[in-house]
Amino acid sequence: MRRPSTGSGGPLDDDPSGPGKDAGDGAAAEPPADPTVGPGVGPYAGPWPDDPRLDPELLATGDRRNVLDRYRYWRLDAIVADLDEHRAPLHVAIQNWEHDFNIGSIVRTANAFNVSAVHIVGRRRWNRRGAMVTDRYLHVEHHADVASLVAATTAAGVSLVGVDNLPGAVPLEPVELPRSCCLVFGSEGPGLTEEMVAACERLVAITQHGSTRSLNAGAAAAIAMYHWSRRWGS
Repeated sequence: MRRPSTGSGGPLDDDPSGPGKDAGDGAAAEPPADPTVGPGVGPYAGPWPDDPRLDPELLATGDRRNVLDRYRYWRLDAIVADLDEHRAPLHVAIQNWEHDFNIGSIVRTANAFNVSAVHIVGRRRWNRRGAMVTDRYLHVEHHADVASLVAATTAAGVSLVGVDNLPGAVPLEPVELPRSCCLVFGSEGPGLTEEMVAACERLVAITQHGSTRSLNAGAAAAIAMYHWSRRWGS
Protein backbone atom coordinates (compact mmCIF):
# COMPACT_ATOMS: atom_id res chain seq x y z
CA MET A 1 0.00 0.00 0.00
CA ARG A 2 1.39 3.40 -0.86
CA ARG A 3 2.62 5.76 1.83
CA PRO A 4 5.09 8.64 2.11
CA SER A 5 8.52 7.20 1.47
CA THR A 6 10.68 6.99 4.56
CA GLY A 7 13.68 5.12 3.18
CA SER A 8 14.67 1.63 4.21
CA GLY A 9 18.01 2.28 5.85
CA GLY A 10 19.04 -1.26 4.92
CA PRO A 11 22.05 -2.40 2.88
CA LEU A 12 21.83 -3.40 -0.73
CA ASP A 13 21.92 -7.10 -1.48
CA ASP A 14 25.35 -6.67 -3.06
CA ASP A 15 26.61 -5.31 0.28
CA PRO A 16 26.34 -8.46 2.41
CA SER A 17 28.33 -7.05 5.27
CA GLY A 18 25.64 -4.51 6.18
CA PRO A 19 26.36 -1.38 8.21
CA GLY A 20 29.13 -1.95 10.74
CA LYS A 21 29.09 -0.59 14.26
CA ASP A 22 31.19 2.54 14.55
CA ALA A 23 33.25 2.01 17.70
CA GLY A 24 34.63 5.53 17.49
CA ASP A 25 38.04 4.51 18.88
CA GLY A 26 39.63 2.88 15.88
CA ALA A 27 38.30 -0.59 16.73
CA ALA A 28 37.18 -2.86 13.94
CA ALA A 29 33.52 -2.72 12.99
CA GLU A 30 31.34 -5.31 14.68
CA PRO A 31 30.35 -8.03 12.19
CA PRO A 32 26.63 -8.39 11.48
CA ALA A 33 24.68 -11.18 13.12
CA ASP A 34 24.30 -14.36 11.11
CA PRO A 35 20.53 -14.82 10.51
CA THR A 36 21.04 -18.58 10.11
CA VAL A 37 22.30 -18.96 13.69
CA GLY A 38 19.81 -19.19 16.53
CA PRO A 39 17.92 -21.58 18.75
CA GLY A 40 17.89 -25.07 17.38
CA VAL A 41 19.42 -28.44 18.13
CA GLY A 42 22.96 -29.61 18.73
CA PRO A 43 24.78 -32.55 17.13
CA TYR A 44 22.61 -35.61 16.61
CA ALA A 45 22.85 -38.02 19.53
CA GLY A 46 23.08 -41.74 18.83
CA PRO A 47 23.48 -43.63 15.56
CA TRP A 48 22.73 -41.46 12.57
CA PRO A 49 19.42 -42.22 10.82
CA ASP A 50 19.59 -43.80 7.39
CA ASP A 51 17.72 -41.02 5.64
CA PRO A 52 18.99 -39.43 2.39
CA ARG A 53 17.22 -36.17 3.24
CA LEU A 54 19.55 -35.53 6.17
CA ASP A 55 22.73 -33.47 5.94
CA PRO A 56 25.78 -35.21 7.48
CA GLU A 57 27.37 -31.86 8.37
CA LEU A 58 24.26 -30.73 10.25
CA LEU A 59 24.02 -34.07 12.02
CA ALA A 60 27.61 -33.65 13.15
CA THR A 61 27.57 -29.98 14.17
CA GLY A 62 23.93 -29.24 14.97
CA ASP A 63 21.16 -27.36 13.19
CA ARG A 64 20.64 -23.74 14.26
CA ARG A 65 18.56 -22.70 11.27
CA ASN A 66 15.17 -21.02 11.61
CA VAL A 67 13.21 -24.02 10.32
CA LEU A 68 10.33 -26.11 11.60
CA ASP A 69 11.32 -28.96 13.89
CA ARG A 70 10.29 -31.51 11.27
CA TYR A 71 13.02 -30.14 9.00
CA ARG A 72 15.85 -30.37 11.54
CA TYR A 73 19.03 -31.76 9.98
CA TRP A 74 17.42 -31.84 6.51
CA ARG A 75 19.41 -30.70 3.46
CA LEU A 76 18.21 -27.45 1.92
CA ASP A 77 17.24 -29.10 -1.36
CA ALA A 78 15.29 -31.77 0.53
CA ILE A 79 13.30 -29.11 2.38
CA VAL A 80 12.51 -27.28 -0.87
CA ALA A 81 11.43 -30.56 -2.51
CA ASP A 82 9.09 -31.30 0.40
CA LEU A 83 7.65 -27.78 0.33
CA ASP A 84 7.06 -28.16 -3.41
CA GLU A 85 4.69 -31.02 -2.65
CA HIS A 86 2.43 -28.66 -0.71
CA ARG A 87 2.79 -25.21 -2.35
CA ALA A 88 -0.24 -22.95 -2.16
CA PRO A 89 -1.70 -21.90 -5.54
CA LEU A 90 -0.89 -18.34 -4.49
CA HIS A 91 1.77 -16.17 -6.13
CA VAL A 92 3.15 -12.82 -4.99
CA ALA A 93 4.59 -10.09 -7.21
CA ILE A 94 6.54 -7.04 -6.09
CA GLN A 95 7.53 -4.04 -8.17
CA ASN A 96 11.18 -3.33 -7.42
CA TRP A 97 12.06 0.22 -8.40
CA GLU A 98 13.66 1.61 -5.24
CA HIS A 99 15.47 -1.35 -3.63
CA ASP A 100 12.85 -1.21 -0.90
CA PHE A 101 13.63 -2.94 2.41
CA ASN A 102 10.00 -4.12 2.55
CA ILE A 103 10.63 -6.55 -0.30
CA GLY A 104 12.57 -8.81 2.04
CA SER A 105 9.76 -8.66 4.58
CA ILE A 106 7.20 -9.62 1.92
CA VAL A 107 9.37 -12.53 0.80
CA ARG A 108 9.65 -13.78 4.37
CA THR A 109 5.86 -13.69 4.74
CA ALA A 110 5.48 -15.46 1.39
CA ASN A 111 7.63 -18.26 2.81
CA ALA A 112 5.32 -18.53 5.82
CA PHE A 113 2.37 -19.14 3.50
CA ASN A 114 4.45 -21.43 1.23
CA VAL A 115 3.45 -19.61 -1.96
CA SER A 116 4.12 -21.13 -5.36
CA ALA A 117 6.39 -18.30 -6.49
CA VAL A 118 7.56 -14.78 -5.76
CA HIS A 119 7.91 -12.51 -8.80
CA ILE A 120 10.29 -9.56 -8.65
CA VAL A 121 9.38 -7.02 -11.36
CA GLY A 122 11.88 -4.38 -12.43
CA ARG A 123 15.37 -4.37 -10.97
CA ARG A 124 16.91 -7.81 -10.70
CA ARG A 125 18.74 -7.09 -7.45
CA TRP A 126 16.53 -6.62 -4.43
CA ASN A 127 17.08 -5.96 -0.74
CA ARG A 128 17.31 -9.41 0.82
CA ARG A 129 18.05 -8.36 4.37
CA GLY A 130 14.47 -8.56 5.62
CA ALA A 131 13.99 -11.99 4.02
CA MET A 132 16.28 -13.57 6.62
CA VAL A 133 17.41 -16.18 4.02
CA THR A 134 13.83 -17.49 3.57
CA ASP A 135 14.16 -16.89 -0.18
CA ARG A 136 16.30 -20.05 -0.27
CA TYR A 137 13.14 -22.07 0.29
CA LEU A 138 11.07 -20.25 -2.35
CA HIS A 139 10.96 -20.03 -6.12
CA VAL A 140 11.89 -16.41 -6.85
CA GLU A 141 11.47 -15.30 -10.47
CA HIS A 142 12.63 -12.06 -12.07
CA HIS A 143 10.70 -10.14 -14.72
CA ALA A 144 12.23 -7.13 -16.42
CA ASP A 145 8.85 -5.47 -16.94
CA VAL A 146 5.11 -5.79 -16.43
CA ALA A 147 4.59 -7.48 -19.80
CA SER A 148 6.94 -10.28 -18.78
CA LEU A 149 5.03 -10.84 -15.53
CA VAL A 150 1.72 -10.89 -17.38
CA ALA A 151 3.04 -13.46 -19.85
CA ALA A 152 4.30 -15.73 -17.07
CA THR A 153 1.17 -15.57 -14.93
CA THR A 154 -1.15 -15.96 -17.91
CA ALA A 155 0.71 -19.10 -18.95
CA ALA A 156 0.34 -20.42 -15.40
CA GLY A 157 -3.39 -19.65 -15.30
CA VAL A 158 -2.93 -17.13 -12.49
CA SER A 159 -4.89 -13.86 -12.29
CA LEU A 160 -3.28 -10.63 -11.11
CA VAL A 161 -4.82 -8.84 -8.11
CA GLY A 162 -3.35 -5.47 -7.22
CA VAL A 163 -3.26 -4.44 -3.56
CA ASP A 164 -3.18 -0.65 -3.17
CA ASN A 165 -5.45 2.11 -1.91
CA LEU A 166 -5.97 3.68 -5.30
CA PRO A 167 -9.14 5.10 -6.87
CA GLY A 168 -11.30 2.23 -8.05
CA ALA A 169 -10.03 -0.25 -5.45
CA VAL A 170 -12.70 -2.23 -3.59
CA PRO A 171 -12.42 -3.17 0.11
CA LEU A 172 -10.49 -6.39 0.54
CA GLU A 173 -12.48 -7.69 3.51
CA PRO A 174 -15.66 -8.92 1.73
CA VAL A 175 -13.81 -10.03 -1.42
CA GLU A 176 -13.24 -13.71 -2.11
CA LEU A 177 -9.91 -13.75 -3.90
CA PRO A 178 -9.41 -16.31 -6.68
CA ARG A 179 -7.78 -19.54 -5.54
CA SER A 180 -5.09 -19.25 -8.21
CA CYS A 181 -4.03 -15.65 -8.09
CA CYS A 182 -1.01 -13.41 -7.79
CA LEU A 183 -1.16 -10.61 -5.24
CA VAL A 184 0.74 -7.61 -6.60
CA PHE A 185 2.41 -4.99 -4.42
CA GLY A 186 4.18 -1.77 -5.34
CA SER A 187 7.29 -0.18 -3.95
CA GLU A 188 7.01 1.64 -0.64
CA GLY A 189 6.03 5.21 -1.44
CA PRO A 190 4.99 5.23 -5.11
CA GLY A 191 2.89 2.07 -4.88
CA LEU A 192 1.70 0.29 -8.01
CA THR A 193 2.50 1.88 -11.35
CA GLU A 194 -0.29 2.76 -13.77
CA GLU A 195 0.94 0.05 -16.13
CA MET A 196 0.72 -2.59 -13.40
CA VAL A 197 -2.75 -1.44 -12.32
CA ALA A 198 -3.93 -1.76 -15.93
CA ALA A 199 -2.58 -5.32 -16.04
CA CYS A 200 -4.45 -6.40 -12.90
CA GLU A 201 -7.86 -8.04 -13.20
CA ARG A 202 -8.99 -6.36 -10.00
CA LEU A 203 -7.73 -3.90 -7.42
CA VAL A 204 -8.33 -4.23 -3.67
CA ALA A 205 -7.50 -2.08 -0.67
CA ILE A 206 -7.32 -2.83 3.05
CA THR A 207 -9.86 -0.85 5.05
CA GLN A 208 -8.28 1.44 7.64
CA HIS A 209 -9.82 3.26 10.58
CA GLY A 210 -6.96 5.43 11.85
CA SER A 211 -5.53 8.77 10.80
CA THR A 212 -2.91 7.69 8.27
CA ARG A 213 -3.92 7.03 4.69
CA SER A 214 -1.78 3.97 4.08
CA LEU A 215 -0.15 0.88 5.52
CA ASN A 216 3.46 -0.20 5.41
CA ALA A 217 3.92 -2.35 2.29
CA GLY A 218 5.20 -5.33 4.26
CA ALA A 219 2.24 -5.18 6.66
CA ALA A 220 -0.24 -4.86 3.80
CA ALA A 221 1.24 -7.91 2.10
CA ALA A 222 0.94 -9.99 5.27
CA ILE A 223 -2.72 -9.00 5.69
CA ALA A 224 -3.55 -9.78 2.06
CA MET A 225 -1.84 -13.18 2.16
CA TYR A 226 -3.62 -14.04 5.39
CA HIS A 227 -6.94 -12.99 3.86
CA TRP A 228 -6.33 -15.37 0.95
CA SER A 229 -5.27 -18.14 3.33
CA ARG A 230 -8.45 -17.90 5.41
CA ARG A 231 -10.42 -19.01 2.33
CA TRP A 232 -7.99 -21.27 0.50
CA GLY A 233 -5.19 -22.15 2.91
CA SER A 234 -6.59 -25.53 3.86
